[in-house]
Amino acid sequence: MTLSISPDDIRKQSIRKESQSPVSEADMQQAVRTLLLGMGEDPDREGLRDTPKRVVKALKFLTSGYHQSLDELLNGAVFHENTSEMVLVRDIDLFSSCEHHILPILGRAHVAYIPNGKVIGLSKIARICEMYARRLQVQERLTAQIADAIQGLLKPQGVAVVVEATHMCMVMRGVQKQGSWTVTSSMQGVFADDAKTRQEFMNLIRHNPSFH
Repeated sequence: MTLSISPDDIRKQSIRKESQSPVSEADMQQAVRTLLLGMGEDPDREGLRDTPKRVVKALKFLTSGYHQSLDELLNGAVFHENTSEMVLVRDIDLFSSCEHHILPILGRAHVAYIPNGKVIGLSKIARICEMYARRLQVQERLTAQIADAIQGLLKPQGVAVVVEATHMCMVMRGVQKQGSWTVTSSMQGVFADDAKTRQEFMNLIRHNPSFH
C-alpha cells in the first residue's frame, strides 16, 4: 500500500511550531501522573516521583521530527552531478512509534533513487528517514513520506523505498506474535514503470529481516 503525499504537503507539514501547542510541559507531566494513578500506582513513591518528567522528556525526543524541516535538515547538501546510476542506502535503522498505541516500531529502511542531474549527501538520506520516523506513525505513511521527500527534493528518474519493521503493539499485546515483520514499499518513476530496474533494487536489498 502506498499513500500519495505531494512535496508541497511535505514541506508544509515537516515542521510544527512548539508555540502552536496549547499544552504546557507541566500539563503533560500531570497527564502522566493521572495515567499512573489509573494503573493503580502511587506517583509519589520514590521510584515514580520523577517518572512524569522523564516520560515527557522521552516523548518529546521520540517525536522531535515534528519540529524539523527538510530545509534545515539538508543544509544545502544537494549537489549537481551528471550520473544516472542507482544510488542505494540500505539497512538504515528506524525507531518510530505506532500512533495507535504509542508503542515502538523497530526496523530498517532501504532507500534508492536514480539521479536526474542532482544527488544528495548520503547521510541526509538516513536523516530524512529519522525525521519522519520520529513522529507518531503508521508504517505505510512513513514509507510514502520518505519516498515523496526524495522525489520532491531531487526530481530524480525514480525513487524506491522499502521499510521492514516489527511492531511492539503486535508483539507485546494483542495477538502477541513474536518474529512477525511488516514490509511496505513505495516505488516511483522508473522503479514503478520498469520491472528490470525494480528487480535490480529488490535483489540488492534481499536478505532475511533481523534487528539487533
